[in-house]
Amino acid sequence: MTSGEPRAAGRAMKGWLWMTVGLLALVLGAVWTLQGLNVLDGSVMSGVRIWAVAGPIVAGVGLILIVVGVMIRGRAKRAQAAPAGDR
Repeated sequence: MTSGEPRAAGRAMKGWLWMTVGLLALVLGAVWTLQGLNVLDGSVMSGVRIWAVAGPIVAGVGLILIVVGVMIRGRAKRAQAAPAGDR
């Protein structure tokens, strides 16, 4: 085991964290958008314009976090697969 492998494994776990938080933000943003547009009824937030504006912003941030997480995981996997002399 080389010294870079545990670090790469830690980066892979960070990637999962970013993707999980991103997915949560994406779903939350979608729900807020639908509530703001009065598609999801029965909430205090239903029909309130601020949620129709904030929702897509939060969903966009979620997408960015998912992409960052995928990039971090890919980089960590490449670091684990590369021989020690190639780093």
